[in-house]
Amino acid sequence: MSLADSRLEPDGVAQGSGVPAEGSAPVHGPPQAAMPFILVAVLIDMISIGLMVPVLPHLVGQFTHSNDQQALAFLAVTLAFGVANFVSSPILGALSDRFGRRPVLLLGFCGLALSFFVTAVATALWMLVAVRLFSGAMQSNISIANAYVADISPPGERARRYGLLGAMFGIGFILGPVIGGILGDVDVRLPFVVAGCMAVVNWCYGFFVLPESLPRERRRAFDWRRANPVAALKGLAALKGVGALVWVIAMASLAQFMLHMSWVLYTKFKFGWGPGQVGWSLFAVGVVSAFSQGVLLKPLLARFTPQQLAVVGLSVGALSYLGFGLATQGWMIYAVILLGLVGAAAQAAMQSIVANAADPTRQGQTMGAVASLNSLMAVLAPVIALELLRWVADRPPGDIAIGLPFFVCTALQAGAAFTAWRFFRTHRNLRAQPA
Repeated sequence: MSLADSRLEPDGVAQGSGVPAEGSAPVHGPPQAAMPFILVAVLIDMISIGLMVPVLPHLVGQFTHSNDQQALAFLAVTLAFGVANFVSSPILGALSDRFGRRPVLLLGFCGLALSFFVTAVATALWMLVAVRLFSGAMQSNISIANAYVADISPPGERARRYGLLGAMFGIGFILGPVIGGILGDVDVRLPFVVAGCMAVVNWCYGFFVLPESLPRERRRAFDWRRANPVAALKGLAALKGVGALVWVIAMASLAQFMLHMSWVLYTKFKFGWGPGQVGWSLFAVGVVSAFSQGVLLKPLLARFTPQQLAVVGLSVGALSYLGFGLATQGWMIYAVILLGLVGAAAQAAMQSIVANAADPTRQGQTMGAVASLNSLMAVLAPVIALELLRWVADRPPGDIAIGLPFFVCTALQAGAAFTAWRFFRTHRNLRAQPA
């Protein structure tokens, strides 16, 4: 049985019609008007976050004296954010179901701005750890943005609109890291000042311009029993039409975070790259991601189902990780990034499948659960990736063994692709619907 035969119908949508079926929740407000607002907010947010990516490991390195110590210290800093975000994401998601998306987004923008400014003036490693704990607890912007898009989009439109949201992530990573790398070559603390200013701009934009997406009649009471991360993950796994896809999200997310955690130090150890070169490599990643999800995704969805795109994208992603690990020259990295053109579509496809399975009143909690699962993987990723990188940190530049973290990513992504293919093949007649 080929995957081409497995067309799952999204909840409340007649296949091919794109029209909500009788009984589905109405879309609040004019979606064509609201969508540009959230896209701009996400773009500004991702530019500010992207500014710090090429320089944070180098800032950590100011408080260490060897490659081994730098990897261990960076592990502590990234672990702090992941733990705090794992606990807070479902709480913030549930709060957005109760009070609306806008106030929770404003809280996240505020927390992000404060964390950037404190990082810029940090004088000790413990300060970096503390501020990452604070930042992780205060913001869950990506999951709330996903819930916002679900609020304003009919189920049949979600995959395409998540693609547009992904394109904003890509554009943010086109502009942010390359600017951060250029500024980091001047002073590794300068990008954090600029990022803090960007976060303040986003807070002002959210306060004065961004409309609320969740009408009062679709809000639900906050319940601590549902908001804790364990209950949120159980609820995510219980969604009909999702099931084992939780493992797919987990494995793919773990691989992606392992790449994030090891990219700067990996390219430094293997190719001798500094902040500027790292910034340009992430610029290339952003261009590919933006083109894939903003331009290529729409015609792909016209030809293939989200389930097919998810499997193909995950498979291409596995090949990309393998290519990164095997690269022996810096220019090879750019060839592998280009290979990931189709792979970038997998995330939008998976987001639409999960969103269509969730009740309209629980989009915040559901996306918070996805964010919590991602945060759990963000807790594990630095422990695994940076420990693997420490094992090979003393290898000579260009040694293939330095790619060890990416070989593990390859296995994880291949496992995710196989699990997704198997799930869609055995559940080809199952409609995604709330538990």
